[in-house]
Amino acid sequence: MANHFIDSIEAVWAYEPPERGIRSATPDEIASGLTADSYFVGTRQILDDLGLTETPVTAEVFANRDGVVAGVDEAVSLLAGEGVEVEAAEDGGEVTAKTVVMRIRGPYRAFGLYETALLGTLASASGWATAARAVVRAAGSVPVYSFGARHVHPAVAPVLDRAALLGGCQGASSILGARQVGQLPSGTMPHALLLILGDTVKAAEAYDRVMPKAAPRVVLVDTFHDEIEEALRVAGELGARLQAVRLDTPKERGGVTADLVRELRFRLDQAGYGHVGIFVSGGLTPDRIAELREAGATGFGVGSYIAAAPPLDMTMDLKEVNGRPVAKRGRLPGITPTANLVRRI
Repeated sequence: MANHFIDSIEAVWAYEPPERGIRSATPDEIASGLTADSYFVGTRQILDDLGLTETPVTAEVFANRDGVVAGVDEAVSLLAGEGVEVEAAEDGGEVTAKTVVMRIRGPYRAFGLYETALLGTLASASGWATAARAVVRAAGSVPVYSFGARHVHPAVAPVLDRAALLGGCQGASSILGARQVGQLPSGTMPHALLLILGDTVKAAEAYDRVMPKAAPRVVLVDTFHDEIEEALRVAGELGARLQAVRLDTPKERGGVTADLVRELRFRLDQAGYGHVGIFVSGGLTPDRIAELREAGATGFGVGSYIAAAPPLDMTMDLKEVNGRPVAKRGRLPGITPTANLVRRI
């Protein structure tokens, strides 16, 4: 689609956003340039006055540190129909610092206003994907699920979950995030259910009775009593139907420790419940995950570590103007030899 850009600084100053309760930008607002740094509007206005908005240029976007690239598909979609050629890295691929992840050729007027949105899209998603890859590697063969939606604005929760899946997570908790990639959302039960019903076993029975048979039977066991006592009670009630118990012990009680996981694994095995896994969530980091995996954890739900990841900073540079190599001081003029790009538009 060819977008209708906001076209002058005067229009920027005169713009009045509509009254609404949710503050996130709509796709149309992003496409019109309303999320751009305002100086790009001024640049477009000046070039238009000089008759230079059709100047053919080549721009490159590169990562400023090592990481996992994500957000490429979304960034490319913003440029569709704008009369540009785009080469880009594949979502989910690893890059090193200074690696070019996107190259755009075309008239500057077609994409210059999108620099802010393109960089932000790639930086945020790639930061989340990079953090997800770190926890997935720490977990080894143990599956990791993204529980990060509650740590970010709901407008970007599905973006985060998709990035986490690209980083290697095996599932994601948000409905939209999971369904956008053809998965069923992952989840167990909230503490609210147990607190309302007043008993862990009662909640487990209700969950088992009401939920579809395909829904995993994973029961929280840290709400009312000792985690091991509760786990054994639930296992005794659900038997073979219980797939795992979930530990989410708050930091006020010391959190989930490797010793707790180790003892719970021993007690479940001793009681004949070797089939019951131990799913752990709550403040997990790669170091904690590695320790808990060794202790016997069989699944992890990771939220804040992924959601709070720093963006994988991206930079866009013009490298050619009218076919002539250019660069700012400190950068090398001309096209950067790159082997990881695929033609997208």
